[in-house]
Amino acid sequence: MRLIIGIITVFACVLGGYMAMGGHIEVLWQPFEAVIILGAAIGAFVIANSGPVLKQSLGVFGILLRGPRYNKAAYVELLGLQFTLFKLVQSKGVLALEPHVENPHESTIFNNFPSFAKNHHAVEFMCDYLRMVTLGTNVAHEMEALMDEELETHHQENERLVSAIQALADGTPALGIVAAVLGVIKTMGAISEPPEVLGHLIGGALVGTFLGVFVAYGFFGPMAQSLRSTFEAESKYFLSMKVGLLAHISGYPPAIAIEFARKALMSEVRPTFAEIDEATANLPNPT
Repeated sequence: MRLIIGIITVFACVLGGYMAMGGHIEVLWQPFEAVIILGAAIGAFVIANSGPVLKQSLGVFGILLRGPRYNKAAYVELLGLQFTLFKLVQSKGVLALEPHVENPHESTIFNNFPSFAKNHHAVEFMCDYLRMVTLGTNVAHEMEALMDEELETHHQENERLVSAIQALADGTPALGIVAAVLGVIKTMGAISEPPEVLGHLIGGALVGTFLGVFVAYGFFGPMAQSLRSTFEAESKYFLSMKVGLLAHISGYPPAIAIEFARKALMSEVRPTFAEIDEATANLPNPT
């Protein structure tokens, strides 16, 4: 919804303002200028980026439409899951985790938290580090270094898509100038035509500059920033898991470990202590 509102606002203000001051909208209809600019932009995008980035870019609009996927309810569920897992270790020992981390899709614990269970990356992250705990890894700072390396890799994979879209935004105005120059060349070839014809040709040429700047700063640049904000918000989900796991490995009881995890969250989605206390009090005993 936010994306759609933004697009409508950009078009309404730019085109509406142009028409309100007496501009003729049909003059802006220059399809071949658009082909030059957007076609060259797509070609440059393909040249500049690797296969995985190009594949990742196919889902950009889905990411933008969806926005950050984690709300307060998702974090309440995540903290409840961590509390349940840590409670199981506290009551039955670390080896009780094995059937859950080795086969999370059939785990009664994971299936009690459906939105988490559907998140493949989150399930894999949680199970990998709990598996290491069951194998005897209990040095918190070593686990932290490994987690940081994995999360940094995940951040880099997301950031290369953001950088690719930002590079597209940075280059499109220059491609608009290319289209404008080609339009001027076309105009010079018709220099003997009457002024009204030349005016139309010059106006069409200048549309290239307009279109390049318009799509760069009205769409591609904001898209890159929106992607960055979405990825940064989603990284907090994994940071919360990391902090909770490290607190558990350090020997804190479940209630304190998830308090560490809760404090890592952004204020707008962070559940209160009372909300988490109520949610965990109603959880079934882990088995």
